[in-house]
Amino acid sequence: MQQYWLRWENWMKQHAPRLLNILHPGVTFEAVESLEKLIGTAMPDSFKAFYAIHNGQQKARAGLVDADQLLSVEDIITQWHHWKDLLDAGTFNYHDEPVLSTPDTGIRHDWWNPLWIPFTSDGFGNHLCIDLDPAPEGKHGQIVTLWHDDSHRAIVAASFEEWLQDYLSALDKGEYIFVKKWGIVHKDTFLNYND
Repeated sequence: MQQYWLRWENWMKQHAPRLLNILHPGVTFEAVESLEKLIGTAMPDSFKAFYAIHNGQQKARAGLVDADQLLSVEDIITQWHHWKDLLDAGTFNYHDEPVLSTPDTGIRHDWWNPLWIPFTSDGFGNHLCIDLDPAPEGKHGQIVTLWHDDSHRAIVAASFEEWLQDYLSALDKGEYIFVKKWGIVHKDTFLNYND
């Protein structure tokens, strides 16, 4: 995982050196253990190795993942509790029936599943999640989208490592730029109109 962080940090050095200052040091074993105890299963090895180098980013206006924050493990736990509280309160039920999502093949029809672990956040309830409870056609550890107000759930990558490879390759190809107000954003997004 070191090579992925080196690539990401090198991109930041060239395009947005100040972003290096918002990276947390590596996560503690105890923090990862707390997350795994909470969700009742192990996180993927690639996730743990990646977070051992940097535990996501500080809460900042600038996001590292297409304007979204790369959550620390502590923030992942906070977001997980937020979604679990909504689930336990019956928010995802209507007339005693579950509200279903419209997922890609390989994702369960839940609105939210306690084994969808959010690792990015746009601050408005939308995330990329590591799916540790895929549908039979899916793959354990696949990366899926989670929208608070949209039923579609999409598979973004087959694994955390594949997602990293794809995102860093897009950075290297110039598909993303730095915009002071938002952080790293896709060059074609509306967010880059106003720096």
